[in-house]
Amino acid sequence: MQPHPITGFLLRLVLLLAALAPWGALAHDIPNDVRLQAFLKPAGRQLQLLLRVPLAAMQEVEFPRRGPGYLDLARADAALRVAANQWLADNFSVYEDTERLAYPRLVEARVSLPSDKSFADYDKALAHVTGARLPDTLELYWNQGLLDVLFEFPIQSDRAAFSIHPRFARLGLQVVTSLLFLPPGGAARAFEFHGNPGLVRLDPRWHQAALRFVESGFLHILEGKDHLLFILCLVIPFRRLRTLALIVTAFTVAHSISLIAAALGYAPDGLWFPPLVETLIAVSILYMALENIVGSDPRRRWFIACAFGLVHGFGFAFALRETLQFAGSHLLTALLSFNLGVELGQLLVLALLVPLLDFAFRHVLPERIGIIMISALVAHTGWHWMLERGERLSQFPSPVLDAATLASAIRWLIAALILAALAWLLRARGGRKREGGLEDK
Repeated sequence: MQPHPITGFLLRLVLLLAALAPWGALAHDIPNDVRLQAFLKPAGRQLQLLLRVPLAAMQEVEFPRRGPGYLDLARADAALRVAANQWLADNFSVYEDTERLAYPRLVEARVSLPSDKSFADYDKALAHVTGARLPDTLELYWNQGLLDVLFEFPIQSDRAAFSIHPRFARLGLQVVTSLLFLPPGGAARAFEFHGNPGLVRLDPRWHQAALRFVESGFLHILEGKDHLLFILCLVIPFRRLRTLALIVTAFTVAHSISLIAAALGYAPDGLWFPPLVETLIAVSILYMALENIVGSDPRRRWFIACAFGLVHGFGFAFALRETLQFAGSHLLTALLSFNLGVELGQLLVLALLVPLLDFAFRHVLPERIGIIMISALVAHTGWHWMLERGERLSQFPSPVLDAATLASAIRWLIAALILAALAWLLRARGGRKREGGLEDK
């Protein structure tokens, strides 16, 4: 006998809900924000790693409980060790030079109160993790406690170059890891990274830092929509190599200056400055697009590219700020390498855009109409970005015109004037050479 259609529908609905229920519960249990604290210290033939993570991040571990949800500390050791191995040790790798170290030995795993401050210092953290435990009678809700873990690795030398590859993103929706590396006889190095940052070299060689930052700069220019639209505006009306060379060189020199200066701390540090730069970048896109529509002059385009290049350099510096921690002691190498990566990305974009635009203007639509249409679309985007970013900027208080702010503004004005003077001299010299060549003919 065939089942009634309604009965079949209800049966399928129940099965579907049953299949989705565990996933829904798991997604609900994943914490929003998780912060890990870590110390990594090589000493002699041993490497110690101290970790602190909220117990709530261990979603699949069944911690023994009593009463209304208190953690049963008397029976928690086995569950704590499972959590330490499956959720921590399984999710990071440590390298000595190029060799991956063996699976770490779990020395200690214990619970701490959320108010405990011992992980502010390595010595205090180590003493806390290896010291007295919390009393078994303590009434602590399981999801409010902290898991403190001590791992040890055998190593060949504490003077080796160490790297770590953390994969802690699965612990929460937003995971931040604060790591302090304590090399013997050297200055401590602090790192803070989000999610899974890939391989982190704790004391990189100069060529390792250079390669990482060249890649970072190259990917940044390809992923930055606002910078790509600005380059598009530069290329649309001028697709001849000689004309583009002057314009792109002016833009490159300008953003290199502001990028390096900002990374070295010579930029305003007020909260209003990043949204101001983002708004000005949108203004630069809008202006260049409108100039393409009404008609652009290559004799002044290089100067405009230079001026806006200073603004875009600050934008590059904001993107670079978080990753500079991976440069080790090679700060200048990292800055120059990042800038080289940006230039390589720009060259790739130019190499693709110029022939593509030439083909479109020859076979698809007339050049002038194509310039107007593309520039109008870019101007529309730039206009909306300017309004959105300007709205965010208006939420910050205006900068205080104190002596420090005025001094910083004067320094940047002088730098801009010097840069403009040098660009003018180069342009004038190029003009004289062209005139001399015509007279010789």
